[in-house]
Amino acid sequence: MNLLAIDTCTEVCSVSLYTNNVKINRFVKDVEKSSGLILPLCDEVFAETGIEVSELDAIIYTKGPGAFTGVRMCVGVVQGISLAYDIPTMGFSTLEVIGFGAAKKYNTDKIAVALDARMGEVYWGIYQDQKLSNESLKKPNEVDVLNQEYIGVGTGWSAYESELAQKTSIDNYVAEFFPKAENLIDLYLNRIDKGGDFDDKLPLPTYLRNNVAQKSLK
Repeated sequence: MNLLAIDTCTEVCSVSLYTNNVKINRFVKDVEKSSGLILPLCDEVFAETGIEVSELDAIIYTKGPGAFTGVRMCVGVVQGISLAYDIPTMGFSTLEVIGFGAAKKYNTDKIAVALDARMGEVYWGIYQDQKLSNESLKKPNEVDVLNQEYIGVGTGWSAYESELAQKTSIDNYVAEFFPKAENLIDLYLNRIDKGGDFDDKLPLPTYLRNNVAQKSLK
């Protein structure tokens, strides 16, 4: 099975190519406009493995929410490759990818994901029982009241540290935690094992902030 996973929805950019039960990964951080590196990173992993794009069995991607340009870049690349080579796709929420990665790294089933959405808001979600819930756009003082059993992850915890800590009662959080394409591979394999299926339509982004998305389309 040959799988390509890509993520450009936040300030990082990552690619993972899965073949022969091995992941070949690339991860870029602290580079301006990192989403523009997605195609060169894809070229690198294809060259390292000798796999051709036409040999892919599926493309897995983050569909947002996140940085507007990054979300569009990620979905646009997936659309282009999928349509050109007739390759099925499967998209996951950025928040789910982060929550899954944090749950695995910290060996806990209680993760509160908060991404800085600017404009005094966060993209918010709870990753628990191996699934994401409560995905929404919220002001920091409107998020869920939780407890100290949860770990907070995501850039929202640095942007609105005091507000989120006070509202949630969480005192353990890691702001420097980002989505990684290698975790998209694992999410895909888990979903397929449970009988999940591919996207039945053209890959589309998830913005959550409808007013910004609508203005961009005019």
